[in-house]
Amino acid sequence: MKYLLWLLKAAIFFTLFAFALNNQQDATVHFFFGTQWRAPLVLVVLTAFSAGLVVGVLGMVPRWWKHRRAARRADSSTKLSPAPTAPAPAAASSSAELLPPHGI
Repeated sequence: MKYLLWLLKAAIFFTLFAFALNNQQDATVHFFFGTQWRAPLVLVVLTAFSAGLVVGVLGMVPRWWKHRRAARRADSSTKLSPAPTAPAPAAASSSAELLPPHGI
């Protein structure tokens, strides 16, 4: 399995390397107010991909902070409340006997 994963990584690398070699022509990106940027096509594609990645991560940051705050609140509330008591062993064994074996 490990060799198959390395083979897949090598195939992806060589595919992207061949893409870079085949797209060395200059491309012109036109911005607002008549500004433009001339660069190899591979660099333009890589820049667009990186910009999309940054925008996506920045769009997720508020949700990550929200979930992190909620996890901290839940953790602090469990520390403040007393620990729940475990059920009696006799009651646990009787309820386990009523359930069928897992997967059947």
